[in-house]
Amino acid sequence: MSDDPDSIPSPDIPEKRRSWLERISSALSGEPATREDLVESLRDAQSEGLIAADTLRMMEGAIAVSELSVGDVMIPRSQMIALPAEAKLLDLMKQVVESGHSRFPVHGDDKDEILGILLAKDLLRGVVADNGPATVHELLRPAVLIPESKRLNVLLREFRQTRNHMAIVIDEYGGVAGLVTIEDVLEQIVGEIDDEHDEAEDLPAQIAAQADGQYAVDALTPIADFNERFGSDFDDDEYDTIGGLVTSAIGHLPESGEELTLTRFTFRVARADARRVHAFHVGVHGES
Repeated sequence: MSDDPDSIPSPDIPEKRRSWLERISSALSGEPATREDLVESLRDAQSEGLIAADTLRMMEGAIAVSELSVGDVMIPRSQMIALPAEAKLLDLMKQVVESGHSRFPVHGDDKDEILGILLAKDLLRGVVADNGPATVHELLRPAVLIPESKRLNVLLREFRQTRNHMAIVIDEYGGVAGLVTIEDVLEQIVGEIDDEHDEAEDLPAQIAAQADGQYAVDALTPIADFNERFGSDFDDDEYDTIGGLVTSAIGHLPESGEELTLTRFTFRVARADARRVHAFHVGVHGES
């Protein structure tokens, strides 16, 4: 045995955990390790209980952001809500209220001619102000134009530095291809961000009976709703959704086709991506 104290394993660190620490230290130190090696090390950390499943998904999302471009996540032109510059302020206000958004591209006669960005709060101030602006032109803020090829990690840094929340995406011919917001970028890291204007999915859409006797279950179904539907008693103290519960029980972020049996239910992953499970096929044992 070597007399060198550095060669003696510390009795305070279990050998299994030491192995993981050595792997992740190697991955982070820039030694021969690929991005896939780093992700695998992070998944090992989650399976060891060193990080939570939600934390793992965010870390994987943060790594993936550098591989994505604006074109991968932008809202396409066909789904954009853009306002005409020549409309009356009250007419614009109606469109703003109906949409529930807070920022809008404003265009001229040609929809490829983006004149600026209108903030809902600026429009409200303009409408209620005495001797306020006669047209929306006076309320516009400069529009940021970016190519579809811009990397998301670069765009996120620019959003933070400039405090902009929206950019107009331009195609190779100089026309409007779509738009992207800071929320679109952050959702690649933390998952979907719902606000008070997003319509919540109702229970029938989240749990649907199938012709083969199984059930299609959205991974975001609240555990309480699942329990109510099937008379089960899964604990929702630690996780809110069925996706979180099953992912924790499996011990890693599952892939499509993986199965797990919990009490009288068999959960088979029907759809998943690199960040989270989206849906399950659920078999209920003992159900006629």
